[in-house]
Amino acid sequence: MRYADPSANRDLLGNRTLLFIFICAFALVTLLQQILYSRSYIKRGFQFDWQRGDQQANWTGLFNDSNSSTEPNISDFRSRYFEFYKGPLEFNSTRCLELRQEILDVKVLSMVKQSELFDRWKRLQICNWAMDTSEANLFKYALLSAFRPHGVGPPCHLSRYPPLVLSGHLSGAGPKGPDVSSGMASTWSTLSKCCNAPGFLFTTQKNTPVETNLRYEVVSSGFFHINQEIFQMFPKEMPYYRSQFKKCAVVGNGGILKNSGCGKEINSADFVFRCNLPPISGEYATDVGEKTDVVTVNPSIIIDRFHKLDKWRRPFFRVLQMYKNASVLLPAFYTIRNTLVSFRVKYLLDDFGSPQQVYFFHPLYLLSVSRYWLNLGVRAKRISSGLILVTAALELCEEVHLFGFWAFPMNPSGFHIMHHYYDNVKPKPGFHAMPSEIFAFLHLHSRGILQVHTGTCNYG
Repeated sequence: MRYADPSANRDLLGNRTLLFIFICAFALVTLLQQILYSRSYIKRGFQFDWQRGDQQANWTGLFNDSNSSTEPNISDFRSRYFEFYKGPLEFNSTRCLELRQEILDVKVLSMVKQSELFDRWKRLQICNWAMDTSEANLFKYALLSAFRPHGVGPPCHLSRYPPLVLSGHLSGAGPKGPDVSSGMASTWSTLSKCCNAPGFLFTTQKNTPVETNLRYEVVSSGFFHINQEIFQMFPKEMPYYRSQFKKCAVVGNGGILKNSGCGKEINSADFVFRCNLPPISGEYATDVGEKTDVVTVNPSIIIDRFHKLDKWRRPFFRVLQMYKNASVLLPAFYTIRNTLVSFRVKYLLDDFGSPQQVYFFHPLYLLSVSRYWLNLGVRAKRISSGLILVTAALELCEEVHLFGFWAFPMNPSGFHIMHHYYDNVKPKPGFHAMPSEIFAFLHLHSRGILQVHTGTCNYG
């Protein structure tokens, strides 16, 4: 006869008890993290030190502006300090210079956690962005000097100029920093011979004569011989010149644009760039606008969605009509695979009698831009179309505004967003380095070179 164990049905520090203890411990740790996180927001708010007198009238509620050393009263811990903010601060005020420097202090993206970068970016949103002409001119000078296609123009050594771009400090080249605009005019004639957007963004009859053996951007693809027929496809010269447009908008396709209401502000720009045939009509127009002057087309879109234009010519033409008279820009000379399908776009628009112009990126321009940003830390198999357009816009436009550029699964407030404003399809991993590109844009924003829009728009 076997004796039953009296403790068999009991859970004396058994699995259930240990599970319960683990859950309680996890809940306690989570609670402590939330408490510390909230206190860190309050502490950062105090660090603004509003006793100095800058824009004190713009803040109420959370900060005690008295001269006493007592702790300020906080009426609602559920509200973060941004909710008490009233009115923008001047971009060059003492407070905003400190906030801008917080971004610039992050030299590489891996220096801080993503949440910390978001916090720094959110704090900067209290500042009313303004272009810093001195910084913009310094950057454009470095940008122009970095480009030199092989065998074209005088030597422009890349290593000489990145310190201007990567200096990342506002004390020497800030609002009262050196103004190089007076010396720019004398250098344009020399620098224009380098591989710059006004001279080499598109493949033209001027920069690519007939009988040229044009090297593909991907060197392994070899050369493409420019015969008379292909030569006639090119414009005689670049249709745009330096600083031709006052205000430009470069519109990416990021999910950050959804529910932004930025359509009117985008439409108000003098010139609008878009990437890869995004939808802009109907429900999207309120957020992304409809005005388009240049739209890029990745040949992979034509290959995958329109069967290389072998049969689906009219559906593709209807898509292009959505952009009205916008010019179509393709990387025909990236690889051999891109060439024929890019030429077919030109043939198609001619066959349908469309007034839309078709242009092809100059491969040496693309190569120079890639090398330039590689030197600044954007390491990718290929830089994105958006980064290429932003680089060109900085030369063609006096003031550049970016919309829809955000490469993170959450917006700056920590809410999850779709990858694109029209779908949530992720790109193939390892091809682009989008977080590094966005990080570079945040630096340029903080220096007053361009403006990155990541919130809602209140145009008008």
